[in-house]
Amino acid sequence: MKAPVDILVIIAHPDDAEYGCAGTVLRWIREGRSVAYAVCTSGEKGTSDRNVRPEELARLREAEQQAAADLLGVREVMFLRYPDQGLEDTPAFRKLLVQVIRTFRPHTVVTTDPYRRYVWHRDHRIVGQVVLDATFPFARDHAAYPDLLAQGYEPHKVKELLFFGAEDINYYSDISDTFERKLAALKCHASQMRELKAEDLEAWLRLRYQKLAGKSGYELAEAFHREMMPG
Repeated sequence: MKAPVDILVIIAHPDDAEYGCAGTVLRWIREGRSVAYAVCTSGEKGTSDRNVRPEELARLREAEQQAAADLLGVREVMFLRYPDQGLEDTPAFRKLLVQVIRTFRPHTVVTTDPYRRYVWHRDHRIVGQVVLDATFPFARDHAAYPDLLAQGYEPHKVKELLFFGAEDINYYSDISDTFERKLAALKCHASQMRELKAEDLEAWLRLRYQKLAGKSGYELAEAFHREMMPG
């Protein structure tokens, strides 16, 4: 079993965390908290270049994700390697995420909001829903998966869930002092940034996180829906 982490970020694709929560991740790490990522797919369909083979892109995107995580100081990145655009809400996927949660035993789990309406990548929606179900009640209940318990994966009660990409925002995180490093982490995903000029990316991101800050009083903020877990 691994040493517990304070925060576990579970995402569908490489670069999701850098867009959604990297400024907050860096702030947590600077405060002395430990963070791990679980990346459900390797993003092998994330290109408009027809000359790139999916297996090559998967290796590249995993390397980019590891570089971004290293830049932020994330303790570990776990790649689950499900098919990109192929995530489904299945018992097997839920069980694996329960195993991941019991492995890292986090206080807080961060993921994508499953309830965002209309245009939202289906993988994001599925990951958010399965993470929510895996966290409560399955990860906490000893009888949920007797075989995991027999293997030493003890039940774990997550205390807090944060969903990024949410429409029902109730929690703001100040990233005014971490925005530049968040931007640098995003640039590690070079395969996804090729069509954007550096100045365009920075201007777009700065405006995005100014808008997300809303009435929070922060100059720049990442915004989440926050749920405190029962029990």
